[in-house]
Amino acid sequence: MTTPDDPRPGPPRPGPPHRPAPPSARDLRRWRGHLADERAEAAVYRDLASRRTGEERQILLALAAAEKRHEDHWLELLGDDVGFPRRGDARTRVLGWLARRFGGVFVLALAQRAESRSGYDDEDDATAAMVADERIHEEVVRGLAARGRNRLSGTFRAAVFGANDGLVSNLALVLGIGASGVSSATVLLSGVTGLLAGALSMAAGEFVSVRSQRELLEASSPSAAATASLPDLDVDENELALVYRARGMSPDDAEVHAADVLANFSATTQIAPALSEEDTETHGTAWGAAVSSFFFFASGALIPVLPYLLGLTGTTAVLVAVLLVGLALLATGATVGLLSGTAPLTRALRQLAIGLGAAAVTYVLGLVFGATVG
Repeated sequence: MTTPDDPRPGPPRPGPPHRPAPPSARDLRRWRGHLADERAEAAVYRDLASRRTGEERQILLALAAAEKRHEDHWLELLGDDVGFPRRGDARTRVLGWLARRFGGVFVLALAQRAESRSGYDDEDDATAAMVADERIHEEVVRGLAARGRNRLSGTFRAAVFGANDGLVSNLALVLGIGASGVSSATVLLSGVTGLLAGALSMAAGEFVSVRSQRELLEASSPSAAATASLPDLDVDENELALVYRARGMSPDDAEVHAADVLANFSATTQIAPALSEEDTETHGTAWGAAVSSFFFFASGALIPVLPYLLGLTGTTAVLVAVLLVGLALLATGATVGLLSGTAPLTRALRQLAIGLGAAAVTYVLGLVFGATVG
């Protein structure tokens, strides 16, 4: 302890508490924007959850609760400066509108892309936990979207590729025939013939492909007769272990698994899983794929023929056909991009370039052929 005459300094007196500088107007605007976006994203997940049941509903509600924690962070920073409620950015508002009215895999794919564009990586006022949350949210939504993609991938695959094939092949046919100098009636007849031939070919190909795949899967499933024979097996020899070894198990694992199956045999026991629900959903039905391929190819192939059906001829018909097909290619490309979780615009432009490029080559060949014949 020091005395008044003691030259040694005593402990420093506590100063006033440190007060951070008040946020700038720019900070407040940025925080209010983040707050609005978090509220909008939470609403999107709640709207998506309202259209689902079971585990998916619980996952979406948990995501909404996480966005609420982020909302609370910005509310705490803003304090009395919250101001009037603001709307989220345009992309989030569009996503919310889609979630309220549709709520399918397309909306989940858009939500996945929205999570991948989180603005917190460069936000100093966001916590590390918030940044990590947003990155994990992307993976959660990716998993939910993957379920929907698997359910669509059978018949939908045939539909998308059927429509795209119809657009490109029939546009190439119409342009090639038209460039050779034949009459508009001949071009129309060629286009309709190409539509029917291509649609039937696509339907037959998809039927054979899907049916063959399902037959291969079913051929790998155990027979009912073998399952019914399980109670009569010699437990000491345990031939069942050979089945599991043939399916890839090690000898020791096969023995253990076979013994467990025999010990717990019941009327519902199977030697190995039959065709799983996931396989059925992924490959779809042969007739479903065939019908989808036929109609979607036909719908795509009809577009290049439309100008001729409406009575247009010559260059006008060609330009209208190219314009209509170009718009359709952009739409199918963007759709594939959305479902694959990639940039829709990039996929749309790629689809457009490939489709019109193939048609242009055919058109040039038609010009050369027409000039040669002439």
